[in-house]
Amino acid sequence: MSAPFEERSGLVPCATPWGRWYQTMEEVFIEVNVPPGTRGRDVNCSLQSRHLALAVAGKDVLKGKLFDSTIADEATWTLEDQKLIRIVLTKTNRDAGNCWSSLLENEYAADPWVQDQMQRKLTLERFQRENPGFDFSGAEISGNYGKGGPDFSSLER
Repeated sequence: MSAPFEERSGLVPCATPWGRWYQTMEEVFIEVNVPPGTRGRDVNCSLQSRHLALAVAGKDVLKGKLFDSTIADEATWTLEDQKLIRIVLTKTNRDAGNCWSSLLENEYAADPWVQDQMQRKLTLERFQRENPGFDFSGAEISGNYGKGGPDFSSLER
């Protein structure tokens, strides 16, 4: 099985009918494919703490309650090359244990393998932050890394 996990970029995408979404410890990224030639005035995007609504040319593309809360006034959307809408949401809870299993509640869920890879990536991201200067891009994690992996913060250095 070829993995969609890109070690260097840390990208573990979850494919959807309209595009894909992926996450880091701090943010959730949503990429929506739209018809070529789409203009900004064709896009209606509402980004709230727990809700998202996106319509293009009057048709709903995405609408519903987000999996977890976000910081509404830090959310952004852009239209790129008149064919891709990129939405960036900032998570309220930014630790490695907060791995979203779906974009919306009960919709656009990552399959179990992708969910496992997402959690693995967030754990590696946490290790990288805790140990600046070390390169974890080729690291392999085995064992229990769910909920952000083991907590080594109480160990003496």
